Amino acid sequence: MSRRPCTFRQRDITAAIRAAAAAGAPVRSVKITAEGSIELVIDRSHAQEFDRNEWDDEFDGGDQAKIRQ
Repeated sequence: MSRRPCTFRQRDITAAIRAAAAAGAPVRSVKITAEGSIELVIDRSHAQEFDRNEWDDEFDGGDQAKIRQ
């Protein structure tokens, strides 16, 4: 019985963890599905809090498309 080809590489996981660390989100664990999708579980107790400003209340992200048109 042959095995399926690997759908992810160690460098994919390393890149995902480094990207999360650069964003200030410490990784608690990593989950990888059979399809190869990588899910990072973030430790929210040590995550960096981002400051909000007055524009965060004005725009929820959906309005950005209207502004850029």
